[in-house]
Amino acid sequence: MNIVMAASEAFPFCKTGGLADVAGALSQQLAARKGNKVVLFVPHYRSIRRVSSLKVVPGVFYIPVGDRIEQVSLSYVNWGHVLVFFVGNRKYFDRAELYFTKNGEYVDNDERFILFSRAVLEGCKFVGFRPDIIHCHDWQAALIPAYLKTVYKLDAFFTRTRSVLTIHNLAYQGHYSYSSFEKAGFYPVDFTPDKFEYYGGMSFLKSGIVFADNITTVSPNYAKEVQTNPAMGCGMEGLLRYRRKNFYGIVNGINTDVWDPEIDTMLPMGYDAASFAKSKAIVKQQLQQETGLEENAKKPLVGVVSRLDYQKGLDMALGVMEKLHGKMQFVVLGCGDPMLEKQCRDLAKKYPKDIAYIGKLDEELAHRIYGGADLFLMPSRFEPCGLSQMISMKYGTLPVVSKVGGLVDTVTGYKDGGDNAAATGFFMSAINAGGILAALEKATSVYADKKTWNKLIKNAMLKDNSWDKSAEDYIDLYRKTVA
Repeated sequence: MNIVMAASEAFPFCKTGGLADVAGALSQQLAARKGNKVVLFVPHYRSIRRVSSLKVVPGVFYIPVGDRIEQVSLSYVNWGHVLVFFVGNRKYFDRAELYFTKNGEYVDNDERFILFSRAVLEGCKFVGFRPDIIHCHDWQAALIPAYLKTVYKLDAFFTRTRSVLTIHNLAYQGHYSYSSFEKAGFYPVDFTPDKFEYYGGMSFLKSGIVFADNITTVSPNYAKEVQTNPAMGCGMEGLLRYRRKNFYGIVNGINTDVWDPEIDTMLPMGYDAASFAKSKAIVKQQLQQETGLEENAKKPLVGVVSRLDYQKGLDMALGVMEKLHGKMQFVVLGCGDPMLEKQCRDLAKKYPKDIAYIGKLDEELAHRIYGGADLFLMPSRFEPCGLSQMISMKYGTLPVVSKVGGLVDTVTGYKDGGDNAAATGFFMSAINAGGILAALEKATSVYADKKTWNKLIKNAMLKDNSWDKSAEDYIDLYRKTVA
């Protein structure tokens, strides 16, 4: 099967969040399976220049954006089993950041991803790769299914091509005015509520949901939530219910070539499910040293690696952290909302023995937090899938999470007096400060029972959250889509 993956970011080339991890890891997983040829398209951002062995496809091609014609070039690299093409246009992609700066979103993001979407299709023709499936990720690539069913409907090159759209987070939809619809070059007759029109303008994501042959999101539970809960559906719940026969939840996996404590060179020492007891204690001690916390093996250490924004719920946790200092320790790595950053800095300054805050992106420190912490806190208000809870379990760091989205699908909660033979973490009873406090206090009481605690760690580390099953689920969906 010829598969094109189209994403606005992909690890290890460019990354702002989990989308990049999924696009990169899934591409490799699909390509490793016999009979699949996988091509990945991403924009040629400024940071891509650091990629070694980058080669240039001879020639250029042209994409209309509104009343202008933009020139596009392609560069490529062979990355394992995947051929990666970088869509080049300096006007749109030669910038310091991917989507926005501290002053806000780039005002021409609509034009940038109109160009990218059409460039994926024209790029396939330019290099002679005829796809069976184009798998598009999030709003930035969601116009591709719409182009296939409208502007490219009679293009013989794509006669057999079908599309799958994956929604990684329904909160991000790409809303723009009618002028963006005109710039995209769609037919005016299609600007209707059942197709492109959305409250007088257009939504890139809605366009993809309408026109994609099949739609997925990143966990079965989130797929249910966004159809039934208006707060989760973000205005798209009715459309998703309408397309429910073509809407699937497939949980993400983690890349175990990157996330595995046994082979992780960013840890001071490796460990597995049979040897974690002593080794993990040493990793914890060195994490305490690195972050300036008091070296104390008796206090549970809670890790947080997260964007600091409303979705992630860390605002609800700050008062809990202050209340529990002295009983527990906290290390928070992440940046985002300036007010939350300031509050985290203030707490760390006030309680330096028990609370540490690192306000930046630091991939290596993230590995050591996953390895050295005892608990991992994710009080998300909504969480389509989440990778952090799966990574933390792989490292024997038990997640404390809210009962939403993919957290429900991937964590088995500890129950007082119940059967905990498969328990891998702790659920909050409510998404508020009280729920966080109660869950952390329960985890602390279990922490004191080393036999039970070690059993939970072993359960978590042995749970298979790799991409193996999910990749097979996607292949099954592709087959169903092209049938």
